[in-house]
Amino acid sequence: MLQIRIERRYTVPGWLRVVVNAISLLLAFVAIAIVFWAVKINPIYAYTKIFTGSFGSLYGLSETTVKAIPLLLCGTGLALAFKAHFWNIGAEGQLLMGAVGATWVALFFPLTLPSWAVRPTMFAAGFLAGALWALIPALLRAKLQVNEVITSLMLVYVAVEVVNYLVYGPWKGLKEWGFPYSDRFPDAAILPTVPGTRIHYPTLILGIVAAILAYFFLMGTKWGYELRVTGDNPRAAHYAGIPYLRVALLVMIISGGLAGMAGVGEVAGIHARLRYPHGISPGYGFTAIIVTWLAQLNPLIVILTSFLFGGLLVGGDALKVSLGLPVPTIHMFNGAILFFLIGGEILLRYRISLARPERKKAQLSP
Repeated sequence: MLQIRIERRYTVPGWLRVVVNAISLLLAFVAIAIVFWAVKINPIYAYTKIFTGSFGSLYGLSETTVKAIPLLLCGTGLALAFKAHFWNIGAEGQLLMGAVGATWVALFFPLTLPSWAVRPTMFAAGFLAGALWALIPALLRAKLQVNEVITSLMLVYVAVEVVNYLVYGPWKGLKEWGFPYSDRFPDAAILPTVPGTRIHYPTLILGIVAAILAYFFLMGTKWGYELRVTGDNPRAAHYAGIPYLRVALLVMIISGGLAGMAGVGEVAGIHARLRYPHGISPGYGFTAIIVTWLAQLNPLIVILTSFLFGGLLVGGDALKVSLGLPVPTIHMFNGAILFFLIGGEILLRYRISLARPERKKAQLSP
């Protein structure tokens, strides 16, 4: 009888990663196709709608780019954090706090800034707000060994309530007819867009530059080396004298700060005001986790995967309009893709094979 043998895999060839991820994506799409078929929707028609809705026209491509911008910034920061084995699940909350920081500069900054300085100050405030929000789980983990998955996730809900309090309370706009919005930003605080689209190109440029810099930081600097060693083997990093506190604070400042800048882009480039939380972000911080995982924690590949998932979000809107499917349908896509990607990790970490059991030697009687 054959036995299943599982062995730890210490090196993973690049071709195997590509194959396993491709198969994981294919299985996820097959699983979703079964769901479509179960609710009497032709899966081929649904997938065609997703593709044509997101990549089949200039409007679809522009909207895909708009959705990809926050995913790119959040995903780049998460790639660094995950590389250090620091599981920051709270990019959504850090994005919202970045939006709060930008709104404060746009509407309530105590000094009169020249118009050319308003937008850079907003991005700086957004980065700082996101970084400070991310430092809370980092300090709790480094000093008290509190699980960062729990704390970073719980802080998302705190950030949601902070935004709700502001837009329903002290920051509620006087000219917004009772809606939970702040007042509209002045023109100097609104980001320019590519003509005829909603692409706020300053944030897009920042996202691409951040991904490139993050890659070179990770692969070409001493701090990047320390980060990789800490992630690959924390015990070896400890014996090598690499301080865990410094690594944790560094990755969370960058990760939270980039998510905060994504929040600046949403309020200053899309809405021109602070809105209720789901109006600012339909879950970009959570979707960015899948974007990062699919990119194998490589910031350069995050540029590609964020565009792919931006298309998936736009395709979800097309499904909602054409087939009347509810918005959570697209969350089903995200969940299925993450589920199969994590399942594929088992094949990358372990070698599974079938083997015949060795025959026991017959004991010879003396």
